[in-house]
Amino acid sequence: MESTVSDVLAQLAALEDPKIRAVNERHGDDHGVNLSKLRAVAKDLKIQQDLAVQLWATGDTAARLVAILISRPKLYTAAELDAMLRDARVPKVHDWLVSYIVKKSPHVEELRTAWFADPDPVVASAGWALTSDRVAKSPDGLDLPGLLDLIEAQMKDAPDRLQWAMNECLAGIGIHHPEHRARALAIGERLGVLEDYPTPPGCTSPYAPIWINEMVRRQALV
Repeated sequence: MESTVSDVLAQLAALEDPKIRAVNERHGDDHGVNLSKLRAVAKDLKIQQDLAVQLWATGDTAARLVAILISRPKLYTAAELDAMLRDARVPKVHDWLVSYIVKKSPHVEELRTAWFADPDPVVASAGWALTSDRVAKSPDGLDLPGLLDLIEAQMKDAPDRLQWAMNECLAGIGIHHPEHRARALAIGERLGVLEDYPTPPGCTSPYAPIWINEMVRRQALV
């Protein structure tokens, strides 16, 4: 028997944990479902595009995360993905939408360029995240010095999510493109963005100079 939206919502409600919700809400994510258990729900459902669309339409954060996992990325139009991103104000939904659907969409480059300079900083952060992906995997055609110019001029005062995405791009340029590494390091040091970010033991700081140097060190060991 095929699952309905009501079935999935009931499953997710049964998995709700107040402690998990309290932790997630500190990061702006309004749901209380353990992500491993949420992924298990999606795995049982398998790919179901129609159900995914219906779950997204509920507006419920946990339901939207399941919707992303059971979607077929190639079936969404550019206009649908644009509307979904603009409606995805919850950080985890935004991140998963970009990572699991938009990056696998045939419209990814069209959306990257459309979002990159969007006046909404949350939308623009998606454009920068997709640009970071290209910096690492397919940089041909990108203006890397131009990206560094923008980062140097705008990252210090950018809103949090946009600043984070620009910083990721800065680190990516420094890590993957040795010819731009010295400038990327210098920009990171001068701006000091995320220099004091609390980093757990064993994790790499998101502060670009530390991040770049650590990743380059690891590459040399491979």
